[in-house]
Amino acid sequence: MSCKYQHFQEPEVSCCGKYFLLGVNIVFWVLGALFLAIGLWVWRCGVPFCCIRDPSEDVLNTQCGYDVQLKLELEQQGSIHTKGCVEQLEKWLQDNLIVVAGVFVGIVLLQIFGICLTQNLVSDIKAVKAN
Repeated sequence: MSCKYQHFQEPEVSCCGKYFLLGVNIVFWVLGALFLAIGLWVWRCGVPFCCIRDPSEDVLNTQCGYDVQLKLELEQQGSIHTKGCVEQLEKWLQDNLIVVAGVFVGIVLLQIFGICLTQNLVSDIKAVKAN
């Protein structure tokens, strides 16, 4: 009769999963803070951030709306779209629908992967606590 020794590994928490999850959460936190900062900055100024492009300029002037509220309405219409940017944003989204959808699908898949990784991490922690 031969004796077989079985080697049992102690359950452990995956370091790769733990640090990957931490990195993904930091990236989403930084992106959220960046979007919040951009939103507060645009909410910039008090004028719509849709500049009318001057055909003679190669580079778009991002400060074209600066102090535009001090001008008369007729003068404002020469440098910015005074009705807002919603229509321009809708048109841009329609023109770039595949890119926008791809970015959203990528973010959703990353979020789902993070949820699965979190569930795996929780079960690893419970297994370590059980021993």
